[in-house]
Amino acid sequence: MKPNILIVTASDGKNLELANKLHELSTDYNAEFSVVKLSDYELPVYSTAEEGRGTPEAAKALTDKFLSANGFIFLSPEYNGSVTPSFINAISWISRSGNEDWREAFNNKPAAIGTHSGGGGNHVLMAMQSQLSFIGCHILGRKLLTSYSKELNLDSAKAVLETLTQLATK
Repeated sequence: MKPNILIVTASDGKNLELANKLHELSTDYNAEFSVVKLSDYELPVYSTAEEGRGTPEAAKALTDKFLSANGFIFLSPEYNGSVTPSFINAISWISRSGNEDWREAFNNKPAAIGTHSGGGGNHVLMAMQSQLSFIGCHILGRKLLTSYSKELNLDSAKAVLETLTQLATK
């Protein structure tokens, strides 16, 4: 059975374009890749008060996708030296959506991280690596970094897809 790998984008602009490009390239690999656009899920801002009103259906649907995934590619632009609010909010809801183990959707799964950033992009990559490692993902050493002056390195992208496919199969 082919592993299920989610390409998760935390924005609708250049990072969505990057996600779609990676999805195009993914057809050469023995895995089922799909793009998950966080903006498609209408999630209220997470708070304990909001959680007290019940888990939103959108959070349950997103959590189910993450639980069934064997690996991830996370893409986020750099907002104020970190990830987007939608990225943090989605992880908050997924980790609180009724699972006994709050890391269950992420734990021991390989993940690649990347960004298309108007700035340097290194801060968002560090923030994603720190947070995703904390919740249990195994982050690939090779990162995907693009900007207005730096196009996607296709050899690096293919190496990331190959490595992720191999690790998600184990």
